[in-house]
Amino acid sequence: MPTVTFDHATIRALQERFDVKHDPWLWEQKFSDIGCVVESCDSKEIEIEIFPDRPDLLSPETISHAARAFLHDAGANPDLDTIDGEVIMTVDESLSTVRPVILGAIVRGVDTGDSNEEQDAFIQALMDHQEKLHFSLGRRRRRASIGVHDLSTLIPPFKVITVPDTYSFIPLAMTERMTVREILESHPKGVDYAHLLEGFQEFPVIVDAADRVLSFPPIINGDHTTVTENTTDFFIDVTGWDLRACEASLLLVCLAFSARGGIVETIQLTDCNGETFRSPNGKARRVSLPKRLLEEILGREFNKQEITTAIDRMGGKFVELRTVTDGPRVSDRMADAAIGEQEYILEMPRWRADLLHPVDLVEEIATGIGYEDLGSALSGQSKAGIPLPSAHMNRRIRESLQANGLQQVTSLTLANERDQFEKMRTPATSAITTLHNPITVDHTMMRQNITPSLLNLLAANRHHELPQRVYELGTVVRDHHNTRRVGWACAEVGTGFTAAKGIALALLRDLGADAKEIEFTPLTANDGSPYLEGRGAKVHVGGQWVGCIGEIDPFVSEQFGLKVPIHTGEFDVAALELLIPDPIL
Repeated sequence: MPTVTFDHATIRALQERFDVKHDPWLWEQKFSDIGCVVESCDSKEIEIEIFPDRPDLLSPETISHAARAFLHDAGANPDLDTIDGEVIMTVDESLSTVRPVILGAIVRGVDTGDSNEEQDAFIQALMDHQEKLHFSLGRRRRRASIGVHDLSTLIPPFKVITVPDTYSFIPLAMTERMTVREILESHPKGVDYAHLLEGFQEFPVIVDAADRVLSFPPIINGDHTTVTENTTDFFIDVTGWDLRACEASLLLVCLAFSARGGIVETIQLTDCNGETFRSPNGKARRVSLPKRLLEEILGREFNKQEITTAIDRMGGKFVELRTVTDGPRVSDRMADAAIGEQEYILEMPRWRADLLHPVDLVEEIATGIGYEDLGSALSGQSKAGIPLPSAHMNRRIRESLQANGLQQVTSLTLANERDQFEKMRTPATSAITTLHNPITVDHTMMRQNITPSLLNLLAANRHHELPQRVYELGTVVRDHHNTRRVGWACAEVGTGFTAAKGIALALLRDLGADAKEIEFTPLTANDGSPYLEGRGAKVHVGGQWVGCIGEIDPFVSEQFGLKVPIHTGEFDVAALELLIPDPIL
């Protein structure tokens, strides 16, 4: 989970701006209720760990904004106050296939501090906040990326265009012009995020009226727009593929600046579809919550004053309780209120990107009231789970293999090409799903077979006594789609192909396969398998292939560091489900 660290002087300054005089030590006692854990708190600084679902708390300014209403009953304002400005930004239609979501804002008169030390701390905090938003809302800049610029160095209006990889400008932290291709191949940020633009022939840039590059999203800003200790007026751009993530990121940066006295100014933006609107939209998002849903989950009724107080503490506003006049006559969905039922209308901040469903609003109200004040009654909602069809098959497979003396294990779905194919002497039979940025050579792809994972497990336990009999019922990825397979591996002396065939027959019998439809055919040298020649077989049910069994070739075992006899088998669970009907259902 991300952490936010800031000193008490910053807290006090922000509280004074919000007209809140309470002791900041109160935060250590109360912040866990709104998605935080105070890791440390002393006379110099507070370190707060933020839960991943609350990206709106990732800076001292935004966390102070939330604390103002929650801890001090200071009254909530779910809107971001803005004024209309005259700056224009136009987006070329070519961005529709390159980076279609583009937003912007201007903030003037930000108080960055009185001393060089305070100003340097402000710039560092701004960069930290930006990177935390890139990681959380932006999903490492894929969904959203943020650029913050010194407005005094720019000449509006702004344009967002696409350029070829030969286009050049001076990127941040450089002194010489570099082409787009050179940035992607040699600039540190370009190397880190080049995969986001992989396969593109045209690349997005934002330029001002003098054709100077502000930003090359999602990679790097232009050098001349760098924020310094003298910057008080800012231009912010946010680009990406996810409108909700981009909008929340922009509003949170603006909210942080506004907490420091900045005036947020909208720009007139024409997007790649030719639609013109004002950005940012600071108005609260209006949402509805069925009264029935709230009471079923929390177990009692609430009056309007309780709802008003609770939602105000969470930064929103209670608008009204109304009777639904349009919609379904009868609602089977938890999130819908049928005609004649009542629903609460609430206003919640637009930057709260974590509020995706009415159940999230129930949690907000429960938090605002306080879980300790909800009473001890059990929930009146009964939602009994119904097993999926796949769960029945999984249960039957587990019961059969465990009855045969095998112990269930679970291993990673991450693997590597050498274990999956080279050591096993087995070619890839479908498209391989690889990782773009693997952090270790052992985890470069999603596995296609379970048997190599089991052999690695046996190798890790080779210092233990024999026999070792394990199985795994897990997920593999073939042709970029998840599918289930079951495999087993037994390291024991005095057994071989016969034991593997016995386990396979027992499993198929327990699942309900007709013995007359089970057939074993020898694997040939052309099949490519890890088994000894003449001691491996394909297994068919009703003429359809379901898997393979056999005795592992000692040469293959040695590749995994094993020097004991091993027999294995692996079946496709989807094929078993299709060919063997459940005899109980």
